[in-house]
Amino acid sequence: MSHIFQSLDEFRGVLSSLPAAHDNVRQDATDRNQQLTKPPGALGRLEDVAIWFAAWQGNAKPHLRFPQVLIFAGNHGVTAQGVSAFPAEVTEQMVLNFQHGGAAINQLCKIFGAQMSVHALSLDAPTADFTQTAAMTEAELLEALQAGWSAVNKNADLLVTGEMGIGNTTPASALCAALFGGDAATWTGRGTGVDDAGLENKTRVVAEGLALHGDQGDGLEMLRRLGGRELAAMAGAIARARVERIPVLLDGFICCAAAASLQAVNPSALDHTVAGHVSAEGAHPMLLDRLGKEPLLSLGLRLGEGSGAALAIGVLQGAIACHSGMATFAEAGVSDG
Repeated sequence: MSHIFQSLDEFRGVLSSLPAAHDNVRQDATDRNQQLTKPPGALGRLEDVAIWFAAWQGNAKPHLRFPQVLIFAGNHGVTAQGVSAFPAEVTEQMVLNFQHGGAAINQLCKIFGAQMSVHALSLDAPTADFTQTAAMTEAELLEALQAGWSAVNKNADLLVTGEMGIGNTTPASALCAALFGGDAATWTGRGTGVDDAGLENKTRVVAEGLALHGDQGDGLEMLRRLGGRELAAMAGAIARARVERIPVLLDGFICCAAAASLQAVNPSALDHTVAGHVSAEGAHPMLLDRLGKEPLLSLGLRLGEGSGAALAIGVLQGAIACHSGMATFAEAGVSDG
């Protein structure tokens, strides 16, 4: 059974003393990479991510056998402000679609052998409208963080977190603006495809949230005031993965906004993560830059639900297969120069 948090300060305490990667294994994996039957650097970023993965797994010849994908769903009171092109009922309808295997993420999990589970978080009780008050109470935030933390299988060797929540690019935009600075327009995009008038309205809503809550605490307090349950659950899961030294592939804008709340508390909190992709949501490249993450894929995706990161599982599988399965020059009897 996983740890039960009694307070947000207890969660902050965990973030203040996170385990590091195995540096000795990183060196061993680097040495192995230099001996493989290929010109130095010929596999480009595949070499870097394989070494990163090895250092977190603690194995210079790592394996990727049990990827886990967690989808968290939440509803947002701020949708009452007309920020989404879809009604809030779609969140619950999509949860049923996930459970019945009908979504894009189900197909990607199947093809890459990932175990997927869906966690609906109080869909009948949306968060509060953050233009009026804080989105969540401390107890509600703690419950959502705990939901994410407890959903992680400590035997997984890779984690992907995804989300479903109509209107959730609005809290993600507000959270990024609060954490990194910049005005509402800089961070607010079209989400599921609002028109120009919708974008103007959405930007107004983010600006109102910033005026009410901006710069009133650390990353977790901003998550409480401006975020949502599914964002908090992703943050909880990413934190748990770090404690278990499980590498994480980050998904799109909303997932990365949730992760940013952890980095705002501890600058090294995301060292165990790699960006799976850069999405078509306008502010995602800027967010990745602020997080210091270079995406593995750039395919114009903007679906959410963990789909971009799940697709990147295939890239990581390829990197690890090459790193761990290739022969060294000595093993192959090939001259290395």
